[in-house]
Amino acid sequence: ERLAVVVPVYNEEANLEAAIEAWRTVFDQLGIQREFLVVDDGSTDGTGAVLRALAARHAGEIAVIEQPNAGHGAACRAGYERAVAGDAAWVLQIDSDGQCDPAAFARFWEIRARYDCVFGRRTSRGDGWVRALVSRLCSAVAEALARRAAGDVNVPYRLMRRQALARALTRIPRGFTLQNVALTVTLGRMADLRWAWIPIHFLPRAGGRNKMNMARIARLGWTLLRQWRGLRGGEPPP
Repeated sequence: ERLAVVVPVYNEEANLEAAIEAWRTVFDQLGIQREFLVVDDGSTDGTGAVLRALAARHAGEIAVIEQPNAGHGAACRAGYERAVAGDAAWVLQIDSDGQCDPAAFARFWEIRARYDCVFGRRTSRGDGWVRALVSRLCSAVAEALARRAAGDVNVPYRLMRRQALARALTRIPRGFTLQNVALTVTLGRMADLRWAWIPIHFLPRAGGRNKMNMARIARLGWTLLRQWRGLRGGEPPP
């Protein structure tokens, strides 16, 4: 079964190459045919050069999607739409900073036949208490708004059947800022889908900056509250 790997990227020249190569090693060990769909969200550092070198080194395996800076959610959405337009049976979304541990993926792949969605749940993490708190608050707000348990709603370690992802995307406006939060909740509302949550450890960043902009976090929280009405209704995007 072929796998499409969605990787949103913004200014990750310090981590991107090592992260991609680590995932390639695990996929080789598991015998997985794959294509990396790497979405460069308007990076301003050397990320573009790293991506071009990786794509040349692994021709046919890494597709680079470039877009003006629009945020993590928009980058995820671009990668998801590219993935569902392809023929891969499964779609995996990871981040590009090296925090998603490839060693955990064997369990996801092993149980996939029994499920439609296999998501990570960050039970421990090495990137600090502030980020852990933000993730917990995001999950709590989403669960309160959705009036149902939603797990680790913004976890960037998620394996989905392509058909399930395609269905969910039709219910999420393209302009919804927190696409991963919307996707977790939307998939969770589909009663026919089979779910598994796998405990994972979130690794510390190997390099680059790891600073939290609390003002931006507050703006994202307000945006989530403001945009929820459209998601709650489940209307297809215009």
